[in-house]
Amino acid sequence: MNVKLVVVGKLKEKYFKAGIEEYAKRLSRFCKFKIVEVPDEQAPESLSQAQMDEVIEKEGSRILGKISDREYVYALAILGKERSSEEFAKEIDQLTTYGHSDITFVIGGSLGLSAAVLKRADTQISFGRFTLPHQLMRLVLTEQIYRAFMINAGSPYHK
Repeated sequence: MNVKLVVVGKLKEKYFKAGIEEYAKRLSRFCKFKIVEVPDEQAPESLSQAQMDEVIEKEGSRILGKISDREYVYALAILGKERSSEEFAKEIDQLTTYGHSDITFVIGGSLGLSAAVLKRADTQISFGRFTLPHQLMRLVLTEQIYRAFMINAGSPYHK
C-alpha cells in the first residue's frame, strides 16, 4: 500500500518535522509513506478575489500534476465530511480491501483548494471547523493515518 500527502509549501519548523518523521517511521511497517511538497504561490497580504482565484488555480495545477488517475484522493476541506478515528480506520481498511492500494491526501495552501482539485478528489475530509496552520495539519493528518492503521491492526495505541 502507498500513502502519499500532497501539500502546498515547505515545512520549516523543526518540531513539526520531527513529529512527522516519527509517525512516518512508525507507518513504514504498514505502508510506503511519502510527502510531496509543491511550491506555494507567493502573494501579498491583501489580494483581490481575482488574485486569490489565480493563486488557488496555480497551486491546484501543481497539486493535480502530482496525482495519477489510479490514486484514491482525500481532499482536506473545511466543508468535508468529519469522521471519527474509528470511521476513518474502517474507510481505509475498506479501500485496501477493494483494491485501492494508492491513497493520496491533499492539503492546500492558505487560501484553500481549487475547484479542480476538489472535483478530482474522491472524497473530502474535515478535521473540524477550526482553522489550523497547514504545517500543524500535516502532523495531525500523519498521526491520524498512523492511528487508523493501528486501529485496523487491533493495537491498544488508540485507547
